[in-house]
Amino acid sequence: MNVLNVAYSLAPVAPSTAGGAEQVVQWLDAALVEAGHRSIVLAAAGSKVSGELWTIPSTGERVIDRQVASEIQAAQRHAIGAILRARQIDIIHMHGIDFCHCLPPPGIPVLATLHLPVECYPEEIFHLSRRQTYLNCVSQNQWQSLPTGISALTFIDNGVPIPAVPTLHKKHRFAAALGRICPEKGFHLALTAARKAGMPLILAGQLFRYPAHEAYFKKEILPRLDKERRFIGPVGSVAKRWLLSSAQCLLVPSLVSETSSLVSMEALACGTPVVAFRAGALPGIIDHGRTGFLVNNATEMAAAIAATSELDPEVCRAVARERFSIERMAQAYLSLYRDLMVDSDYQIGGPERSVGSSSAA
Repeated sequence: MNVLNVAYSLAPVAPSTAGGAEQVVQWLDAALVEAGHRSIVLAAAGSKVSGELWTIPSTGERVIDRQVASEIQAAQRHAIGAILRARQIDIIHMHGIDFCHCLPPPGIPVLATLHLPVECYPEEIFHLSRRQTYLNCVSQNQWQSLPTGISALTFIDNGVPIPAVPTLHKKHRFAAALGRICPEKGFHLALTAARKAGMPLILAGQLFRYPAHEAYFKKEILPRLDKERRFIGPVGSVAKRWLLSSAQCLLVPSLVSETSSLVSMEALACGTPVVAFRAGALPGIIDHGRTGFLVNNATEMAAAIAATSELDPEVCRAVARERFSIERMAQAYLSLYRDLMVDSDYQIGGPERSVGSSSAA
C-alpha cells in the first residue's frame, strides 16, 4: 500500500511532541514501513518519521492566531496536491482538527481519525459531501457516546509501544503529569492535589503559542509551582520513559471527556499506576483499585496519591501488554486501509455508523 498520513498542521511529528495525534502518526508510519508498505507523512517542519517526509512551514515562535492557522492550512492544501501529483497514493489518513479544510478532490479514499472530543471539531466535518470520506473514533467510549445525528465508521482503540523487556527504574516519591499545557487538561488541579498530598510533582509538556494556553499557564500553572512542584517543558522519548517509570504515580486531571489517554497507557506499560478524573474513556483504561484510581476532584486525587504506593507495578505492566499494544492498533488500521481501498461504499456497523458515500453524500 501507498499511504499518506496527514498530521495536524500546527504541531510537528516528533518524540518530544505532547499531542497524542502526533504520536499516533509516528507509530503508524513506523508500522507501515516495518510491514513493507510505502509511508508518506505530511507534517510541520521539524518532524521526524520512518518513511518519506513532506513538510509544511512550522509556526515557529509566532502566536497561533486565526491568520497563522489560515496560512498553514493553505500550505497544507498545496502540499497535499503536490504529493498527489508526485506520488501514487492508495489511501489518505488525516489526523488534524482542521482536516475538512484540506480534503483532496474525490478519487482517493480518505480516513479521518477523531483524536479529540467531538465538540472540538467544526460542524461541517459531519456533513461532508465528498464520496469515500470516512471518520473513525479512537475508543469504544468515544464511538458510543457520539451525539444523535453524528456518525463515525468505527473505532480503533489507541495503543502504545510496550517494550518486550521493560526498563526497570527505581520508584521515587514523586508524581508525574504529562501533556499539552492547556486549560482542558486541568494540570493546575494536579498541582493542587500534589500540594494537598505533600507529594513532589514533575509536570512535563509543551506549551503551544495559543493565546488561551499562554494565559492559562501564567494564571493557573506558574503560581502553583515551587521547589517541589516543577514544570520542565517538553521531554523526548527517553526522558519521558524515565519519568513515567520512576514516578510513584501519574496524575490525569482532565476536564473534558477524553477520547483516549495515551499517556495513561504509557504509564501502565512502565509499571506506574494512574490517578485520573472520571472523564470519557479513562474509566475504560484504569482498573480502579488495581492499576490506579478514578476520582472526582482534587481532594480525592490527593487522597489517592498516597494509596498508589500499595499497587503492584507488575499488574500495571501485564494489563498494558494485554490491552494496549501498538501492534494491535497498527494492524487494525492497516486492515481498515485495505478494506477502504477495495470497497468504495464500505460500512461497519450499519449505515447509521458510516460517513461519506453512504450517509453523507
